[in-house]
Amino acid sequence: MSCSNILDMVYYNEENISLLNHLQIGFHAFFCQDCARKIELYNIARASMKEDFFPSVDIEDSVMARIAHENENEEAALPVHGVPSTRGWVIAGVVLVVSLVSAFFGFDFRRLASESGMSFMLPMGITIGLILTVYCALFIGSHLKELSERFGL
Repeated sequence: MSCSNILDMVYYNEENISLLNHLQIGFHAFFCQDCARKIELYNIARASMKEDFFPSVDIEDSVMARIAHENENEEAALPVHGVPSTRGWVIAGVVLVVSLVSAFFGFDFRRLASESGMSFMLPMGITIGLILTVYCALFIGSHLKELSERFGL
């Protein structure tokens, strides 16, 4: 057999090499020093990859201790984001009411109201009432705990 056939058997058929192939590889390596050196380097590299390639790391204890520490301080570690403060809600409410009321003082409102009459005022009042009701419901729902503690409910 040629050197390339022997090296192919070593490199690509390492799991299912028969006894006859082992003898052929050993016989060829005995007489061909170049192939013997390549086979020996391949075996060293393969053994190194199996044992030393991924160094053993024992981090289980430190990871579990950190998880336990985070679970103990879970409420303190998690900041509350996305919920505006009561002051922010009040400021937004004042801006909302001022903007809804100022709609009646626009330049075209008087002309539009006089031309449309009560058929315009009814939808306008329903819209303003709906906007204020939804805003108040969201405010009360998001501050239910604070409001119940404050008013003793």
